[in-house]
Amino acid sequence: MPHFPAPLSSRLPTVGTTIFTVMSRLAQECGAINLSQGFPDFNAEDVLFERAAHWMRAGHNQYAPMAGCLPLRERIAAKLDALYGAHYDVDTEITVTAGATQALFTAVAACVHPGDEVIVFEPVYDAYVPAIELAGGKAVRLRLAAPGYRPDWRALAAAITPRTRMIMINTPHNPTATVWHRADLDRLAALVRDTGIIIVADEVYEHIVFDGATHASCAAHPELAARSFIVSSFGKTYHITGWKVGYVAAPRALMAEFRKVHQFNVFTVNTPVQLALADYLADTSRHAELAAFYQAKRDFFRAGLAGSRFELLPSHGTYFQLARYEAISDLGDAAFCEYLTRDAGVAAIPVSAFFADGHDDKVVRFCFAKNEATLAAACEKLNAI
Repeated sequence: MPHFPAPLSSRLPTVGTTIFTVMSRLAQECGAINLSQGFPDFNAEDVLFERAAHWMRAGHNQYAPMAGCLPLRERIAAKLDALYGAHYDVDTEITVTAGATQALFTAVAACVHPGDEVIVFEPVYDAYVPAIELAGGKAVRLRLAAPGYRPDWRALAAAITPRTRMIMINTPHNPTATVWHRADLDRLAALVRDTGIIIVADEVYEHIVFDGATHASCAAHPELAARSFIVSSFGKTYHITGWKVGYVAAPRALMAEFRKVHQFNVFTVNTPVQLALADYLADTSRHAELAAFYQAKRDFFRAGLAGSRFELLPSHGTYFQLARYEAISDLGDAAFCEYLTRDAGVAAIPVSAFFADGHDDKVVRFCFAKNEATLAAACEKLNAI
């Protein structure tokens, strides 16, 4: 293999392979139960696959419109209206994306200039900061302290400067499984009032909120909606993470900038899947039932670990469960996850991977988006530690 003939200056010199890839690869190598990377081990309903095949056979296999197929944008607009009372124009304020990660990257690339500051909350999903740095921005990190992982509003107020261009929020939150409430959105709105700060609201787990709570969407908060990119994911909602389809809703001026980038870094998303999702969204009970579906899995997993030496932290949303392991080991969380995978046969994610400085509360993240047989087998192994 020939070698590149000159030194290569990396745009992301501190970035390695994502922890999700590392742990999934290790799980596969060790034959371990993979509760690390956040994807289900079960399928969506057959009707969704049948609709995708229908549109393929019907000849809808060429480029979709850049913003997304109109029937899908209409369904998204109807959902946002029904759930949040938010009225988005299907032509100018909704765009279908190649998953939520592309949506987040594109929102940052469209709005962040060199030298701008973007506030993020740690533990932070690992796609945020690379997007900021590639745009020439500076990530300003605020820590969510264990075990509650709630925002420190005084710290946020102090972090806002004239260079603050954007604040990125994530609720329900990956990896901590916490959720923000309407009062949190009110506090955020008060802090950004009379500024030009843009909000990127990562709401990919919007339908997975537990114990009777409702999702507090920035779309439902008119003051924040006027300055926000709302990001969601069909992959998370309909158990099809590999399809990589999501969407963004934003005011017209923000969306115009978003589409300037979107048309060149993706252009459009595959047509038959968009049309299949449009058909599938006609039955709103499918996302309405998702919270109860995953709450049952959460409760099954927690009950299965009730006799273990893990300390389970609250899981208010998402399909993740954090657990402290101080009663089991003195290892750092990365080493403990390697031990879990190699010796106990269950893969998890070290939460220190979501901190720039590797801050380690000795907490690991399990994914319970699995069949009950998978969860039961994992619990048996974890109880034996």
